[in-house]
Amino acid sequence: MDVFTALAEPTRRNIMEMLAASGSLSATDIYKNFKSSPPAISQHLKVLKTANLVRVEKRAQQRIYYVNPEPMKELEKWIQIFTQRMQDSHDRLEALLQKKMSEPPA
Repeated sequence: MDVFTALAEPTRRNIMEMLAASGSLSATDIYKNFKSSPPAISQHLKVLKTANLVRVEKRAQQRIYYVNPEPMKELEKWIQIFTQRMQDSHDRLEALLQKKMSEPPA
């Protein structure tokens, strides 16, 4: 599963935000923050893990989740490139409009 598909679901984005804010959380601590059932949250965590967005460390009976920063850096890089391309397109359009407005009427 790709990063965009994984992050398209609001619950998974919320989980990522919680992990980013806290550094790490156990699965139990994550479950407590949602009205959904533990199995439903477990499925969301599985999707995030499959997309490589989170890392999991097993400590005794607990699973501790962390944000995996590498895919987030790749996502940020993609967003920056996309934003720059959109800005370049906007700038070209703006220049064309300015040129058209400065030409004498035909």
